[in-house]
Amino acid sequence: MAKADVCKQQLRGFIPSVLDCCAALTMLQRPKLPHSPIVAKTSWIIFGGCRNCISFTGSTGKDPVSSQLTIVQLLPQLNAGGVERGTLEINRALVAEGHRSIVISGGGQLVPQLQNEGGEHVQMQVWKKSPLTLANVGKLRRWMRDVQPDIMHARSRVPAWVTWLAWRKMAAASRPRFMTTAHGMNRPNVYSKIMTYGEQVIAVSNTCRDFLLNNYPDTDPSKVEVVHRGVDPVEFPYSHRPSESWMQQWHEKHPELRDKFVACVPGRVTRFKGHLDFIKAIRLLKDQGTIIHGVIAGGEDPRRTNYSNELRARITELGLNDQITFTGHRSDIKDVISACDVSVSTSIKPPESFGRAVLESVRLGKITLGYAHGGVGEVLSTVYPEGCVPLQDVDFLASRLFEAKSGTIQPPPENREFLLKTMQDKTLAIYKRLAAASRNASGSVLREKPDTLSADAA
Repeated sequence: MAKADVCKQQLRGFIPSVLDCCAALTMLQRPKLPHSPIVAKTSWIIFGGCRNCISFTGSTGKDPVSSQLTIVQLLPQLNAGGVERGTLEINRALVAEGHRSIVISGGGQLVPQLQNEGGEHVQMQVWKKSPLTLANVGKLRRWMRDVQPDIMHARSRVPAWVTWLAWRKMAAASRPRFMTTAHGMNRPNVYSKIMTYGEQVIAVSNTCRDFLLNNYPDTDPSKVEVVHRGVDPVEFPYSHRPSESWMQQWHEKHPELRDKFVACVPGRVTRFKGHLDFIKAIRLLKDQGTIIHGVIAGGEDPRRTNYSNELRARITELGLNDQITFTGHRSDIKDVISACDVSVSTSIKPPESFGRAVLESVRLGKITLGYAHGGVGEVLSTVYPEGCVPLQDVDFLASRLFEAKSGTIQPPPENREFLLKTMQDKTLAIYKRLAAASRNASGSVLREKPDTLSADAA
């Protein structure tokens, strides 16, 4: 077929989708260009739509041997949480090495921080658990064709489905590489299995990797790599103490904590965090004549108020209203943990896949108690075995809290395990290795055809 005929055919299919392309592209916060952004976006769309006919110097075509990568991370929203923090940590590492870092999400309170640290944000609905989300499969595919990223890195299930549905219909020789990170040990089913469909899969702990391979035995073990989460020793220095001004503000806001022995549970207020066990332990100690004040330091999901209401009702029922404090979301969690005497993790089922809050507490030199299962057990058994508590053994938890108050438990020693820099280096090494691999090599196409969640929407 003549090149002019190819051009005509492309334009026939391209013109109706120009508005959709514009909508997708205007969501991308691109760096400042030396020429008009309107001209740049227009030329990007027009010349990108007919690549066989026109070569344009300002297009987004990538030099295949360029060392600069364009990495796209996808997650539901950029609010508080371990997945979100990990996304920002990788963003910083990418920018520091001169790569282009883009995050696609539904937005959130951490977007300004992402952009201030050199990343770009694209707000796109790729996260709601609704059939309407699949309408954005085509939009994401067009976006990938225009931006031509090297890696599409999905960190959650719905974004992974949308990305995979968009990615699988692209030409294998030119599409980006697709990878996933399994941050949690979700209930095994077809929906959750999407996290094993990446050409490369990161598991955040050995516990998480074992979970994936045990529940999805047809997954190739060679593509599942463990990259433990990490903590920055500069951000979480050993024996950190909050400033006097911070302590003054803390006690002004929570005067009930002054001169008290305080145990805190850091993290979002969700049912699997097991706060009820923590509350029961405090009541048990009270019955034995030992008073410990509990702090629940984390944000509450306004869409899921049943659990927080249940917690408050139980606290009232147990007569602990004067011994439990809810702080709400805190961006200064390092100071909050340091201001308390003990940090506690009572996560139940599903277990934590890693246990970042536990590691942060140990890094700060705080006595840290946690249920010895899942990722929390993996972390504590490595850096502070004294903190391990049998799963849901409230009596044992209460006895360890008593010993902590009595001074018979030694705080954890300073350690160099699970460092943030190690996590960043390993993740970027995976990006580089995957991007450099031949697209025609075995493994560039998924080794299995996933069970279809829904028909492709585009």
